[in-house]
Parts: sequence; C-alpha cells; structure tokens
Amino acid sequence: MKKRNKFKHSLYLLIALAMLLYALPQLSFQNGPSWVLGFGIVWCVFAFLIIAAHLHFIIGVDEEKQKRLEAVRKHKLEQWQGKWNEETRMSQRL
Repeated sequence: MKKRNKFKHSLYLLIALAMLLYALPQLSFQNGPSWVLGFGIVWCVFAFLIIAAHLHFIIGVDEEKQKRLEAVRKHKLEQWQGKWNEETRMSQRL
C-alpha cells in the first residue's frame, strides 16, 4: 500500500510541476503590478506548496514520526480494550 501511495503522490507531483511550468511563462511583469500578476504569483506560491508537500511525503521525512504515532495509537487501543473488558466484567457481576 505504501508503494501505491508513493506512486499517487509522485503522479500528483508531476502534474503540479507540469501546471507550474505551463503557468510561469504566461506571467508578464512588463505591465507592472496588476491583479492578474498578483493572482499569478499567489497561484504559483500555492503550486510550490503542493509540490513541497508531495516531495515531503515521497522522501518520507515523517516515517519515524508515523511509527511513534502508530505506537501511541496501539497503546491507547489496548488501554481502551482493557477498560471495556473491565466494565463488561463489572456489569456481568451485577
């Protein structure tokens, strides 16, 4: 499943790069500041953020953090199951 996710993120990264490469030459700085130029710059900033997010996932910077979070989730689930079992035993005694 991880390979599929990495493939999906790689595909989205390539699409975002293609969109950015298409849009950058369309920006015109000759007319001075305008709403169109402002929109283009903001759009490019968002495209760079999307590219950075996908690269972050593909490179796997957060793999250690994910492992720690999964360990915490397992521990919480075990605690919840223990409480559930204890409540079930208590209710059966009544």
